[in-house]
Amino acid sequence: MSVSGPKAMRALDDALRDIRREEDDITRRIARTNERIGKLRETELTHLRDLARIRLDPETQAQLSGTLSRAEEQARTMLKSHAAAMAENEKALAEKEATLTRLSREREERLAEAGSAQAQIDALAEAVEAGLGADAEFRALTTSFAESETIAIEADRKADKAEADREEKGRPYREDPLFLYLWERGYATPDYKAGNITRLLDNWVARLVDFHKARPNYAMLNAIPERLREHADRVEADVVAIETAMADRRRAALDQAGGKPARETLEAASARLTAIDAEILAIEDERDTLTAEQKRLADGTDPAFGEAVEVLSGAIRDTDVERLIADARATRTPEDDAIVARLQDSRRRMAEEQSELEEERTRLKTLESRRRELEDIEFEFKRSRYDDPRSRFGDEKLVGDFLTDFLKGGMTAATYWDKWHQSQDWSGTSGPIVPSSRPSASRKSGGGFTLPPGGFSPRPSSGGGRGGFSRPRSGGFGGKGFKTGGGFGGKGGGFKTGGGF
Repeated sequence: MSVSGPKAMRALDDALRDIRREEDDITRRIARTNERIGKLRETELTHLRDLARIRLDPETQAQLSGTLSRAEEQARTMLKSHAAAMAENEKALAEKEATLTRLSREREERLAEAGSAQAQIDALAEAVEAGLGADAEFRALTTSFAESETIAIEADRKADKAEADREEKGRPYREDPLFLYLWERGYATPDYKAGNITRLLDNWVARLVDFHKARPNYAMLNAIPERLREHADRVEADVVAIETAMADRRRAALDQAGGKPARETLEAASARLTAIDAEILAIEDERDTLTAEQKRLADGTDPAFGEAVEVLSGAIRDTDVERLIADARATRTPEDDAIVARLQDSRRRMAEEQSELEEERTRLKTLESRRRELEDIEFEFKRSRYDDPRSRFGDEKLVGDFLTDFLKGGMTAATYWDKWHQSQDWSGTSGPIVPSSRPSASRKSGGGFTLPPGGFSPRPSSGGGRGGFSRPRSGGFGGKGFKTGGGFGGKGGGFKTGGGF
């Protein structure tokens, strides 16, 4: 049984929500455990005051009791401030989550809207193609496009080869420090400037490395790739211009066939989807910052909490606790024996809480790692437009057993993503409704019915998620790299979590 792109997207969203919910639960448990440890420290101070009241002389007792009380009061004020910061952070996080939920819901609606509009356009495809077949200008553009594309591909290949030659054959020149010294000074060119003595020495160096023969070769080695790349770029620009003109004719033919309302609806949905994805990325970055702050507050590593703990710990350290306990045990007084028992119980519970705290921290770290991997998979899923209404996955285990296995750590992110990639196909006319890359990229995949740049393309781009990840950090799209760099399984890009798998 196949799984549609939107259904698969919802499954990934649900899994991510579950992970974040569990992260929040653990973070809150860590916060509560730290609070209990703080209260146990306060209780320890209380027991010490009670013990001091029995075992110490009035003057020493008053002095110690005052010190402990002041420490307790100071710590209580700091902890109150810490609790307020926690509450404010949780409120801000809830607002971000609500916004993300709203945007995700709107994203599904816009995709459905695009799917409906595309179906209307597909129904007109035969009439549109007939109109284009009778359009002499379009036929001429098609012929010109095929020829220019062939030239562009060959020009790009030659430029790539020349650049590779420059790197390989130019290495001996760049590794010769004397040659490189003269080259960088512009020796034997109008740019060369030097005094008489320097000129004399440079002339000697030039004869030593045979610079006058080597320089033209190295200059040509650098110049050829630049000229070829400029030519390839010009030819590519010509192809894009022709493709744009073809798309304009296609759009006019579609409008003539009555498809203008559907086209405009589709283009508006496409533009909104792009804007929504940019908003989601920006808000996810803000949420990540708030989540990191939440964990810092919960774990007691913020200055307010840390200072409060230090105040309590310092008061206890400055008190000769062991002497008080030893004195109490040396007597048969039931009251001080009871206080010592309560003090030991507080310390035992504190040790248990500390042990539980370390376990929760370990669980949270594992969960964070898995969540970041799933976020990256979801990002690439959307970037490849696998959530498109036309997208289909032949293996329903992707949202069942395989997803569970991945979440439990039995499958790497790379393996899980590869299963998505292998199972994916397009229904209807080939490719996604809304494009995920520059218009000219579509010419390399062939087939299908396209609208002009800025509209949509029903064909998968040549990138299509097949080569690697390229998530932009924030502030919208632009292919400027991943959140944290790194990558796996491809030539470029990378997971936002960094590193490979």
